[in-house]
Amino acid sequence: MKLGLALRNMGPQSTRAALLECARAAEAAAIDDLWVADHIAIPPDQSEGSGGRYLDPLATLAFLAGVTTRIGLGTGVLVLPYRPPLATAKWVATIQELSGGRLLLGVGVGWMDAEFKAVGVPKERRGAQTDATLAFLRCCFAADEVEANGQPFLFLPRPVRPPIFVGGGAPHALRRALRFGDGWMPMGGADAEPLRAPIGELRTAAAAAGRPVPEVVMLTTLAVDDPPRAAEQVRALADVGVTRVVHGWRYPDPAAFARVAEVVGVRIRAALGP
Repeated sequence: MKLGLALRNMGPQSTRAALLECARAAEAAAIDDLWVADHIAIPPDQSEGSGGRYLDPLATLAFLAGVTTRIGLGTGVLVLPYRPPLATAKWVATIQELSGGRLLLGVGVGWMDAEFKAVGVPKERRGAQTDATLAFLRCCFAADEVEANGQPFLFLPRPVRPPIFVGGGAPHALRRALRFGDGWMPMGGADAEPLRAPIGELRTAAAAAGRPVPEVVMLTTLAVDDPPRAAEQVRALADVGVTRVVHGWRYPDPAAFARVAEVVGVRIRAALGP
């Protein structure tokens, strides 16, 4: 089981100094990966908790790649319809190259009406655009020469494609994960049992298609004030097929983040045993 933390790339916790301190604390605590969120245009009436301040997730991970050495760097999730496919592919390849292969690409279709309006993308096209971008990404990482809009070009550098985790609910996200990705990224509470059936369906479909066992990345909130209880939560998630657990919460400052990083990376991991 991999244990990760959600890093706030929004609100007052998203200053350069705060991100740097948090990332270094996570590495020191042996956290497996850090995950950032994606909002591109928060309307004023939905800015509670962030004040409307959001750093771009890909730019944030590019920064973190340069100030860390080991930890995985994930998007949880990157909303693909907001961005043009070729520019997105170049960002992804660049971060994967400069991080030494540490990118974890969580992707989703998006949900906020105001953001779709701001970027000028019809929300009803989000599924089709997500599929088109995912297909294009896979092409880019499969060969040095790629074609877009009838124009051949060289896609270099071309590092190993990062794993793709498709966010969202069943059944659409499961079908998309099986078609384009390496795993599923559900979001919700710490109750493991509702995940058992869809994870089983995903594994069965992957086996039938001759695919590897899919990863399942769960963004949740653990009982970090009670490490034995948190370890029980992680065990329950592992029992239904979750392979990565990402703890997310609204920490007030880097010191609070560092305390929880130590709990998750050291105490909860120790409670889980070998």
